[in-house]
Amino acid sequence: MKYQEEQELPEEGDLVMATVQEVFPQGAYVTLDEYDGMLGFLHVSEIATGWIRNIEHYVRPKQKIVLKVIRVNSARREVDLSLRQVTHEERRLKVMEVKRAEKARAFLNLIREKCSSISDDEFDRCVKMLRDEYPLLYDMFEDVAKKGAKALEGLNIPKEVLDAILEISSKIPLPRVEIGGVMEITCPRGDGIDVIKDVLTSVEGNKHGTDVSITYLGAPRYRIVISADNFKVAERSLNSILNSVQKGIEKKGGTFKFTREESRKGVT
Repeated sequence: MKYQEEQELPEEGDLVMATVQEVFPQGAYVTLDEYDGMLGFLHVSEIATGWIRNIEHYVRPKQKIVLKVIRVNSARREVDLSLRQVTHEERRLKVMEVKRAEKARAFLNLIREKCSSISDDEFDRCVKMLRDEYPLLYDMFEDVAKKGAKALEGLNIPKEVLDAILEISSKIPLPRVEIGGVMEITCPRGDGIDVIKDVLTSVEGNKHGTDVSITYLGAPRYRIVISADNFKVAERSLNSILNSVQKGIEKKGGTFKFTREESRKGVT
């Protein structure tokens, strides 16, 4: 049994992934990948602003594109769509969402193969339970990767299924973000170097649920990097640490200045 998420009908304003089927001067017919191949129409006026000389410069048969739903005909199960109303950021986020959904479906199929002693009905019950808790199922795998079996505590998941989820989740690269910058620190006291060292050592390591590293760049500059699961946690940790360092240094008669550097996002 293969697991495929299919939904009934999109709503106006939804972003959908579509496959272009037929292109002609008045627009293009597409099928909606997430809605069991439902038919949609992209009028030429919704492809781009201004006059379009050659529609195939924008859309081509078999092309995958992110579109916005602008009208829904429930009776005929048809939708009108727009390409020009989709922003670059919306397109990026939708593509990411679709890729994560595809991975989640692949994980479910793999888990089903591993759990051969579980009946289809029981497995379907487990999948429904998980989707009730995690509408975007890939979030469940990430949560288990971070927290282990504790993430599914309280759910009546058979041990065989739970073990398969844990095994697959353990291989998922977790998203991480990095923020930081350069601290300029001086302390004119005779033991100023030791004062700076003690203050920085006190904040380095694992703080506030984040990883904190400090690198010496050459007096009086030190780079601090905060690594965390998300920007909100990282920012909170960075502000707390900078405040602690500044107070510790200025209390000893020193000076403190911080210059922010560009943030980064990646995986572990």
